[in-house]
Amino acid sequence: MTMTPTAPVKTAALSIEDLEVAYTVRGIPRAVLRGVSFSVAPGEAYGLVGESGCGKSTTAYAALRYLPRNGTITAGRVLVAGEDVTNMTTTELQHFRATEASMVYQDPQSAMNPSVRIGRQVVEAFTLLGQPKKQAEESALQALRKVRIASPESVMERYPFQLSGGMQQRVVIAMALACNPKLLVLDEPTTGLDATVEAEVLDLVRTLRTESDAAILMIAHNLGIIRGMCDRVGVMYAGKVVEEGPCEQVFDSPQHPYTVGLLKSLPRHGIRKSQGALATIPGILPLIGTDLPTCVYVDRCPLADELCHTVIPPVVAVGDDGLRFTRCHHPDRIPEIIDDAPYVDIEMLAPLEGREGVLELSHVSKTFRQKGSGIPALVDVELSLGEGETLGIVGESGSGKSTLAKTMLGIESADDGGDLSLHGHPLPPATSKRSSEDKRSMQMIFQNPDSALNRSWSVRRILLRSVRKLTGITGDAANDRVEKLAAHLRLTPRHLDLKPRQLSGGLKQRVAIARAFAGDPRIVVCDEPTSALDVSVQAAILNLLADLQAENKTSYVFITHDMGVVRYLADRIAVLYLGRIQEIGLTDDVFIGPHHPYTEALLSAVPSVDGETKVRIRLDGEIPSPANPPSGCVFHPRCPRVIPGVCEVTEPALVEVSPNHSMRCHIPIEELRRLQSSGISPHAEAAPLEPEPLQE
Repeated sequence: MTMTPTAPVKTAALSIEDLEVAYTVRGIPRAVLRGVSFSVAPGEAYGLVGESGCGKSTTAYAALRYLPRNGTITAGRVLVAGEDVTNMTTTELQHFRATEASMVYQDPQSAMNPSVRIGRQVVEAFTLLGQPKKQAEESALQALRKVRIASPESVMERYPFQLSGGMQQRVVIAMALACNPKLLVLDEPTTGLDATVEAEVLDLVRTLRTESDAAILMIAHNLGIIRGMCDRVGVMYAGKVVEEGPCEQVFDSPQHPYTVGLLKSLPRHGIRKSQGALATIPGILPLIGTDLPTCVYVDRCPLADELCHTVIPPVVAVGDDGLRFTRCHHPDRIPEIIDDAPYVDIEMLAPLEGREGVLELSHVSKTFRQKGSGIPALVDVELSLGEGETLGIVGESGSGKSTLAKTMLGIESADDGGDLSLHGHPLPPATSKRSSEDKRSMQMIFQNPDSALNRSWSVRRILLRSVRKLTGITGDAANDRVEKLAAHLRLTPRHLDLKPRQLSGGLKQRVAIARAFAGDPRIVVCDEPTSALDVSVQAAILNLLADLQAENKTSYVFITHDMGVVRYLADRIAVLYLGRIQEIGLTDDVFIGPHHPYTEALLSAVPSVDGETKVRIRLDGEIPSPANPPSGCVFHPRCPRVIPGVCEVTEPALVEVSPNHSMRCHIPIEELRRLQSSGISPHAEAAPLEPEPLQE
């Protein structure tokens, strides 16, 4: 018997019934969805989570019949407001997509024409609905105002590349809402956005959901977003929903071994690498089309026994309200894997105080030239990096994080007057003037391994080239080094003979890490290396980086917008804003506080999978252009704790407020401590009128 939790009392806006989808590969239909069923009521938000390849996006595309040419619905049906989408003709389907449902994609840039102004693209969304041009132009302005875009008339005259990522996503949402859809599908709508921008986009979706009563189907690999946004969640694995129920219940008390594995992979509750490695899910997701006659999770499940290998697991109701179920033979044994030790010990380095200095930046600035004017991207940065230390770099897009990394590597040359030193000797600002040894000592791991790896080369050839170039080793010795390096990063000999396009995202990132370590670097700059990875793969990569660091005493500069990841891996954290360090200190000091008001806002925007309640601090506007920085404290136009008459006049110095913890703020540290520890919202109480002279 098929059992699905009932939707709320309202008639379902979306109902997916025993849906099966197959992709035809080399003439053979390969199963992707294996009997997916769930429903979403008007005004309800339903989340889908699971690893890449589990079928989340295929489910979303099938709901709107956006499947690729080789995708076929082989069984089941999709109902939107009672209409059977699976039986619609082409004409009916076009009308349905134009008037009944909309989709917001992961990358807003790919959803807009880069050569057409914003106004023309938004207006087109309304003219397609039959509105005359003048009415469509007015509707476009109203739509942009609805998604909280300031000066919409000005925005309509710009091109997509002239907008920030958050603004682009708002425009896409405005176009998606043009038809007042009954169903809004969001496919990873905030991946790659900063925490503050992500929170603003999610706030917008919440508001619009309330106003329009649209049903929302949301896909995300960030479980905290699903917890904060959705009413119910479905956990997918290998084309099946293995657990479903209200978000709070599923995340607080998971009832399927796979859900338990996903949650244990997260760096939660302030866990640090010094406390041990993160738990990971062994094995990999089955390939599409794999025959899975019994439990789809059986090969990776810690509870699997002979029954699981021979009998299809039943759909078991959890609770008496009919809102929750799990597909498992052993839900009664779930406490065994929840309560077992989630962390394992890893070798750790000596305390920071006893480590040798590796990299020093003193008064480093970087100014770009544009049309004869100087644009300061970095301003008087002072940083040090110890042996085996991880320095986390956080801040919004445009804060200078990537410029700082490129300046360290010599990709961008620092301005005259600043000093860089590596192992105590001066480091030329440009990489072209650095010695081979200096270049070998500093390597980089990029955010997207697809764009960093040659798709036409085998993994072996990619790594051989790096070994030869960085170490000078050739012949059989080079090949031996590649094989040892691959084994160290848990890449098999079979992986070495594959090309990057044949590997999963996690394996590709392992190849990128192997290439960075080919020359035994002393410093590795990691630029968002886990942002696009599933939580289970992310945990494996973080463990790998921690292991390599402990073994080789490698130092990391870790750039990320994921505050949970940086809290787990980093020893110290530097918070950048408009090219200036606003706060720097030991990780626990930065997270526990007192924080700089900017750090406070960043932390308040982070979604929590544990349902932690915290006051969300909203920052007005966007980060200013470095070409025209504000006077005084550069953060003052957006600071919720600004001191009128002080902050806009004088720029505060970076001052040590406690051992190994420095901050750039006019507000006295004890006053910040009082405000933040008491939970007083910056919107409820103004900052003190007179600052103490911390800058003196």
